[in-house]
Amino acid sequence: MAERYDVLVKVVSQKGTCAREHKVGDEWVIGGKTPEGICIEAFQTLIPHMQALMFGGSFPWGTDPHVTIEACPDPANPVVFELSRVPK
Repeated sequence: MAERYDVLVKVVSQKGTCAREHKVGDEWVIGGKTPEGICIEAFQTLIPHMQALMFGGSFPWGTDPHVTIEACPDPANPVVFELSRVPK
């Protein structure tokens, strides 16, 4: 079985009015369970990126193989999240 990492999800930018009231500085550590308090639409968008980081993957467009930046799907009120692999 592949080694599994936790992923820290942090709000790094928020413009407009977030319907779920996310704000810069909100954060969750995601391991084997879904986190309480994160909006379902954002979580659904982040899942593929979290899973890649959880199992050692990286993204070719990033400068740090342990971090990626992703946005929620609301283009009028974007919330931007930083996802980072938590070292063991």
